[in-house]
Amino acid sequence: MRVAIIGQQDFGKATLEAFLARGDTVAAVFCAPEKGRPDPLRLAGEAAGVPTHQFPKLTDLAARDALRAANVDIGVMAYVTQLVPQDFCDIPKFGTIQFHPSLLPLHRGASSMSWSIILGRQETGFSIFRPTDGLDEGPVIRTYRVPIEPEDTLGSLYFGKIFPMGVAGLLEVADLVVRGTAPAIAQYEPNAGYEGIIRDAESRIHWASHVDLTFNLIRGCNPAPGAWTTLDGKKLFLFDCRKRIARTFSSVRGKKIGQVVKVDASGVTIHGQGGFLEVHRLRWDGGKKIAAVEAGLEVGTILGG
Repeated sequence: MRVAIIGQQDFGKATLEAFLARGDTVAAVFCAPEKGRPDPLRLAGEAAGVPTHQFPKLTDLAARDALRAANVDIGVMAYVTQLVPQDFCDIPKFGTIQFHPSLLPLHRGASSMSWSIILGRQETGFSIFRPTDGLDEGPVIRTYRVPIEPEDTLGSLYFGKIFPMGVAGLLEVADLVVRGTAPAIAQYEPNAGYEGIIRDAESRIHWASHVDLTFNLIRGCNPAPGAWTTLDGKKLFLFDCRKRIARTFSSVRGKKIGQVVKVDASGVTIHGQGGFLEVHRLRWDGGKKIAAVEAGLEVGTILGG
């Protein structure tokens, strides 16, 4: 089949390489203009000799003309952050499919995996669907489920599970679409949910919240953007932690919420509501991630003030 890849970064690159590896023709690549480091998808497209485009907006007439000129059977949206209008998606012979890392209609939006962890879900996955002008609202072709283990972080969930399965899923669904055997299942709107991007307000730790909630927040923001607290007006980001539930009154007696109660080679242990968090890696605002024991925190320090 002739394919257009619309996406960016490593997931887009891996999708491009997967289609090429099995002998398909990738006739065009569309990725967003770069704001920092070179986009791996753009580099891979150029290295493979694929016409590679970086339009500021895919609503531009020039973007549609480029897709028409590619004469593709299917468009494959692999990690897209640009607005992709319906008339662009309709240009390929068999239309366009899109990857989204949640079990739609749950967790529409750009931070779907983070919210699955933050809310304490034990399962998530990804959906491949027909995009419409509504954000993540189109009919679903297939969903794939993965467990969220108690120790999973955003990083392990994405790179260890959803990323490799997602690339394989796009190949599988593209075949269904071109063969004309793909279902189109309307999303059940009463179950739908949309959450915004995880930013400062969402990733701030409130030590008065139960330790379960704090633990999930840290996991859901690891490796980025990082769940954070403060000390003397400076942000401190927390990563890689273990949870310890308080089982006796004596274990918490005299300890304040947000207080550092132990510092040793294993890390820094902080008292939370209903238990403790043993944190192994920290990052001061503007600095690099370091072993928690190297952060200079002392027993008795109260975080969050």
